[in-house]
Parts: sequence; structure tokens; C-alpha cells
Amino acid sequence: MKKKSSLQTKALFYLITFNIVILILLWFCEISIFDIHYEKAQIGILNETVSRVKNTEKEDMDNTLHEIVYNNDICIAVTDSSNYIATYNIKMNGCGLSSKNSSIQEMMLSFIDSDEEMKSYEFVNEDKQVQALLYGVKYDESYIFIYSNLKDLSSVTQIIKRQILYICIIGLFIAIIMSIFLASKITDPITKITKKAKKLGSGDYSVKFDESDITEIDELATTLTQAKNELAKTDELRRDLMANVSHDLKTPLTMIKAYAEMIRDISHKNKEKMNEHLEIIIDETDRLTLLVNDILDLSLMQSRETELKLEKFDLCETIHTILGRYQIIKETEKYKFEINIPEKALVKADKKKIEQVIYNLINNAINYTGDDKIVKIKVTKQLRSFLVEITDTGKGIKKEEIPYIWDKYYKKEKKHQRNVISTGLGLSIVKQVLEHHHFEYGVKSTPKKGSTFYFKIKI
Repeated sequence: MKKKSSLQTKALFYLITFNIVILILLWFCEISIFDIHYEKAQIGILNETVSRVKNTEKEDMDNTLHEIVYNNDICIAVTDSSNYIATYNIKMNGCGLSSKNSSIQEMMLSFIDSDEEMKSYEFVNEDKQVQALLYGVKYDESYIFIYSNLKDLSSVTQIIKRQILYICIIGLFIAIIMSIFLASKITDPITKITKKAKKLGSGDYSVKFDESDITEIDELATTLTQAKNELAKTDELRRDLMANVSHDLKTPLTMIKAYAEMIRDISHKNKEKMNEHLEIIIDETDRLTLLVNDILDLSLMQSRETELKLEKFDLCETIHTILGRYQIIKETEKYKFEINIPEKALVKADKKKIEQVIYNLINNAINYTGDDKIVKIKVTKQLRSFLVEITDTGKGIKKEEIPYIWDKYYKKEKKHQRNVISTGLGLSIVKQVLEHHHFEYGVKSTPKKGSTFYFKIKI
């Protein structure tokens, strides 16, 4: 298993590594590359010096050699076959011409004996343990030897190198301190958010995710705040759902038990009363069955386990069939249905599911229509679809409540009331069915004038 470490540890490790790499690059550039650059520069200077010496008149030679050594870190010796005639900058730090180094002396004698016009020697100066370059140039009756170390041995350079080393060491300590500070600055807000997120996960919705001065962390805090608010709403809806489902389950069960006991103890002697009580028990049983079926249907649709069985059918015929179920309500409760639909409307969808949608929307309109008890059903043919509208004349829906009416048992007022018809899950089922079909749906509502629920079904 891969070993895990905290964000602060990782951030600290990466920052320190980054700073060490920067310091190593600085050291490499200032020391190693400096030496390489110095070597190339010195070789270039020596080649240029040799060329200049060859082209200098004899009477100007002394001044020329003085100028050359003055401007460059080299030393020069002029000799005949046996002795030095003149020397220039011979006291330069590391000048091999000033020493009694036998190997340098042998190279000089070798050049004199060779009778060549010019020759170069690259070797290691054993006195200073440094790579060096020696040029021999034959000029008139004398020999000019030009010497240079290929590594800068001046005291100033050595001081600079030591200073760079000290700077790198000090920089490393500063980098470690800055890395610790930055790692803490970056990870502290995340650590705080993580602790609060754990509280949120345990169900504490009172936590507050504070913003910092880091954009990404602020975005994370905003996202978690939104998630917290949604979880709080979901939890509240869950509690309401449990309370409302319990209420709707308890009510028919209580009535079934009460009327069953009444039949047992009282009305079994009166056939008319007994049949009336039995009818109530049957109605409450049907209501209980409807509630259970709605809960099961909603669970299946939310889990996407149900498949749509698409078929062609007449939407208008289906609406007429559904309205036939409300004959008892029309007679006993005096509800009125105003229908404005064409003779025929052929569509393709899951017929059973669309029946559920229309049935639940009519039930919703019955539950919330005004005192006139009017429910309007309208079907309008459009370019590529039929628009189905079901309107009530009730109090309407406030604009801020509309996004929540499709939730299970959503009510602005927390006091649950038993519906005249349906189970309180109707609009949730409507939403799931229409979204499963990818049909457009919605609601238009005017306070104190009523609401119109609509959906579009493809021709």
C-alpha cells in the first residue's frame, strides 16, 4: 500500500526540494560555468595575444606587451636561447614562468630547440594544481613565452566563490523557514475546512466555512457551503417525508381499525350500517394501497430501474378515460371539469406512465382548486408536440416556492394536511416520469388566481 502523508508534509517537502534545486543551480552556474567560461575566455585572449605579438614592430614590442599583461590575467617572458631578457607581470598569482618548475623549463627549451615559429602547450601546473596554457612564439632573434592559468586564481575570485557558498547556505536556511511558513499558510485553511467538513458529514449543519485569501480555497468553501445548505434542506425534507408518510399511513390504519371494531361491537346487527362501515374500510384500504404503490413507483423511477415501454396511443382518449374515474367526486363533491381538447392526439410515450402524470396533475388541481371547485384540462397542438395544461383556481404558488413544489411532500407551511385525493407524492412522480421521457414541463402560477401545470408530449 502506498504510504500516505499529510498535505502540509507534502507541501513542505516540495517547497524545500524546489529551493534546494534553485540553490544548486545557482552554485553550478556561478562556480562550474564560471570556470568553463573563464577557460574559454583565456584561450581566446592567448590566441589574440599571439596574433598581436606577431604583427607588432620591434620598437613597439615593449609597450605592446605591457598593455597586454595590464589588461589581461596573463604573464609573459622574453628570452634568448639561454637567459630571460624581459618579464611582464611575472608576479601574477600562479604564473608558471616565475617558478623553477622543471616541466615548464623543459617545454620552453624544447620550443627553442624545435626551431618552430609558434607552439602551444596545455598541461597541469603542479605548483597550483591547475590546468595551464603556454604559448611559445619566435620573434626575431628572441623567444616570447605567454602563460595563463585556465582557472581564475585571483584572491578576488576566491572571495566571491566563498561568498556564494555562504549565500547558498544562508539561502537554504531561509528557504526552509519560508517553506515551513508557506506550507502552513497554504494548508491551514484546508485543514480547517477538512475538520468542518467532517462535522458536516456527521450531521452538524451549523458549521460555517470561512473564506481565506486563496481563490481556490474560497471556491472550495463556497461549494461546501452550498452543499451544506442543500444537505440541510434534504435532511429537513427527509424528516418531513417520514412524518408525512407516517401520518398518511397512520390515518387509514386508524380508521380501518376503528370501523372494524365498530362492526364487531355495534353495526354487525345493522346490515345497512355494517355495509357503510365496510365501504369506508375498503376506501381506506385503497388509499393505503395507493400510497404504498406511489412510494414504490417513485423509488423505482429515482433509481432508474424502470424502463419506458414506448407505444403509440391517443392522448385525448386517455384523458377521457382518466376523467371517468372522477364521476363519484363530481356527483358527491360537486367538482366541475372544463375540458378543451381536440378529437384526437396521437403521441408516442409510455402510456401507463403518462396516465400517472395526468392523473396526479388532476388530483393536485382538485386538492388546491378554489371554492368554485373548477379544474380545467386543455390540450393544444403545436409544431412538433401537444401542450397539456391542467389549471386550478386556487391560491396560487409564490415564486420562491415553485422550485420546491416537485419535492416529496413539500409544503411552505410545516403543518401537514391530508389531501382530498392522492398521497402528497404526485408531483414528485410527475417530475420523475417527465424527466425520464425528456419532456419539457413546468408550472405557471399567479397568487390568488390559481396555477397551471403543463407538459409537452411529442407528436
